[in-house]
Amino acid sequence: MNARSPHLKHTPIEIAEQLAAQFAETAAARDKQGGNPKAERDLIRESGLLGLSIPTEYGGQGADWQTIFKTIQTIARVDSSLAHVYGFHHLLIATVQLFSEAEQYGKWFEQSAKENLFWGNTLNPLDKRTTATQISETEYIFHGDKSFCSGSMDSDILLCSGFNQDGKLLIGVIPTQREGVSFLGDWNNMGQRQTDSGTSHFEQVKVLKNELLLNPGPLSTPYSSLRPLIAQLIFVHMFLGVAEGAFDVAKQTVQSQKAWSKSLAEEAVNDPFTQKHFAEFYVQLESVRLLADKAIHTLQKAWHVGADLTAEQRGEVSIAIATAKIASTNTSLYITQNIFQVMGARATTAKLNLDRFWRNVRTQTLHDPVDYKYQEIGEWVLTGKVPDPSFYS
Repeated sequence: MNARSPHLKHTPIEIAEQLAAQFAETAAARDKQGGNPKAERDLIRESGLLGLSIPTEYGGQGADWQTIFKTIQTIARVDSSLAHVYGFHHLLIATVQLFSEAEQYGKWFEQSAKENLFWGNTLNPLDKRTTATQISETEYIFHGDKSFCSGSMDSDILLCSGFNQDGKLLIGVIPTQREGVSFLGDWNNMGQRQTDSGTSHFEQVKVLKNELLLNPGPLSTPYSSLRPLIAQLIFVHMFLGVAEGAFDVAKQTVQSQKAWSKSLAEEAVNDPFTQKHFAEFYVQLESVRLLADKAIHTLQKAWHVGADLTAEQRGEVSIAIATAKIASTNTSLYITQNIFQVMGARATTAKLNLDRFWRNVRTQTLHDPVDYKYQEIGEWVLTGKVPDPSFYS
């Protein structure tokens, strides 16, 4: 564990559970409030969990993907906004490993591990409003706006991107406090309300050439193309965690309720219709858990192969994760909507704010259309063709 962590004797999963217990106390109120969860992000910093994905040679913990995803899932059970920015931190660490070489990223990782630095995202390759203009042999100027910049506010390091005059995507790593970087604070959506996923502005921001991820660069090899698959598997565990959280709330509520007046049972737990609903919830959750574990296993194997990973091996990971993504999307939407069917009208009170579970997954499941996951899997089933790498597949 990081030397600064007050949780030295606890496992990462136990630390995530402790954080989740703290976050749960204020999650409903903070969801209504929106804005930046500064205090909670600082608790994540202090926990030492930000160093999980940093290799041990740079002062991190070098955790396996199973551990990293389970911590994301644990936090998502109570607060998917915090799980989102925390998960993206680990995604950005992985991005740098996959898109550059150790000689470049070593110093960033050492500083991040030593100071518990939080990484933020201003990458968004679909938003081409930020330009990257080379002004000398060693310097570029990034200028323009980027939308959907999750976790950018209150971050310490930013992954940023811009397009040069030839239309090539350039990705850089810079301090969040660099001159010219600002955040509009305009994220005001129905879900994921504390992810700070609004607009970032770059006003003639200087980016050095040695801060650009050029070797091997974005999605340039099958191995570097694992990056979007890691992102998709983060979403799988966010959706699974939210569904588990909603399930737990519904279960606790029903266990103390009387059955509906027309039921032959006295207690809600003995009502056959209520039991049927919970059986359906459970079966769907178990299915996603198994698919998620299989996806992690295939990713971990590919991660260990490293630079020798073939396109076909990468494709196997893609199919496993796309399968889990479809299942987790459908299950999370189904459970977060239907918990009210078993809890009844009192569960809709604004004070409880239980619709946040559905609003959060409904918002995040739109990150990229699940229809195209169906298309990719269907094409693979029928023709054997694995999905082409992109930032979303």
